[in-house]
Amino acid sequence: MKTLYTNAVVLTPDGKYIKNGCVAHDGGIITYVGDETGAPDGYVRYDCHSGLLSPAFYNIHCHAAMTLFRGVGEDLPLDRWLNEKIYPAEDRLTPESVRIGSLLAAAEMIRGGVVSFSDMYFMCDETARVVLDTGMKANISRCLVSFDEDADVKNDDRFNEAVALVNEYHNAGDGRLKIDMSVHAEYTNKAKYCRGVADYAHANSLGLQVHVSETKLETEECKARNHGKTPTEFLAETGILVPTERSTTTAAHCVWLTEHDIELMRELRVNVAHNPVSNLKLASGVAPLKKLLDANINVGLGTDGAASNNKLSILRELQLAALLHKGVNLSADIIPTNTICTLAQRSGALAQGRYDCGELKAGNRADFILIDLDAINNIPMYDPYYALAFSVNPDDIRLTVCDGRVLYENGEYKTLDIEKLKAEAKPILEHYFD
Repeated sequence: MKTLYTNAVVLTPDGKYIKNGCVAHDGGIITYVGDETGAPDGYVRYDCHSGLLSPAFYNIHCHAAMTLFRGVGEDLPLDRWLNEKIYPAEDRLTPESVRIGSLLAAAEMIRGGVVSFSDMYFMCDETARVVLDTGMKANISRCLVSFDEDADVKNDDRFNEAVALVNEYHNAGDGRLKIDMSVHAEYTNKAKYCRGVADYAHANSLGLQVHVSETKLETEECKARNHGKTPTEFLAETGILVPTERSTTTAAHCVWLTEHDIELMRELRVNVAHNPVSNLKLASGVAPLKKLLDANINVGLGTDGAASNNKLSILRELQLAALLHKGVNLSADIIPTNTICTLAQRSGALAQGRYDCGELKAGNRADFILIDLDAINNIPMYDPYYALAFSVNPDDIRLTVCDGRVLYENGEYKTLDIEKLKAEAKPILEHYFD
């Protein structure tokens, strides 16, 4: 369908905006971005009522099905949270509970303007089908763990599940669904296993996902285990952080990095998923965002799972990142606000290998959101980037479009039955922790 969104403030790739702008798309491709005087004819017109048309959001670190554990294990640091609460709960996962958890996550993200997410979890077939059914995009990976020094990936059931996932779903849905490989972290894997996973990913030009230096304890224990090597150094040596011509690695958290770690990440073109809410909630620390950006490292935003956040709101991550780094660095202008906004948009798309996404320009995929600037909290609006970073509320998002398809509009889901989902989730959630 050819649609022209008119009467809008439009964010443009140069960090600027068009006051009286419009965006046109034909099917899933943007055909025009500019002022209304140059708008093409022959399109169905959609009046944005002076709202803000922004690139949609990309969540580049998530565990979607962990919506099931929202509110579980509160007020605990990461190691206790995982070992005392999360790992035991995950032992009870079923394909149906993963399906429901993934649907809950999809609904929350769609409403919040997220069109694509990077996921690392289990029973990934269920999450893959949710992505295809709801019209979203995702980079899904089967989370791999191995404590066996001599483990051969070819004889590992979990690794073979990951390979089967690649064979069945990679580039499904006209490329909306990508399958990455992942190892959970240095502290849950051995060197030989990591090399095997990396070799497979490189041979098949697949992206990689991994947790890196989330906590100080993780980093210190890694150095003790690995002759002084940091998690970044270990993962670089074993190939997990090494890029191919067509794919790169996304490293989540990256809170406790050394200067050498940052230089390695720059050399290896690693993408960093900045998760400010989760890192604060689990008392992990604050990632060195300014240093990463100064090193020309691509940084996107992630929510982590709902169990450690407890929302899946990239808008909240954006707004916290915009404030947090001013405060911890005692510098009001440390990172330009339009740069912070880009982390949620173009930078996230690049991390997922979606090079034709994340910016509103002709030829790109038609992924965008409409934000109500007439909401009382957005009046007056002098600059849309400052509005997005400091005043917009989640409920101000009125429209979510992915590949030209409307997924959400004015409170109505177009690709899922929200009331049916709530009813299906209720018995699972009521008895999960019995």
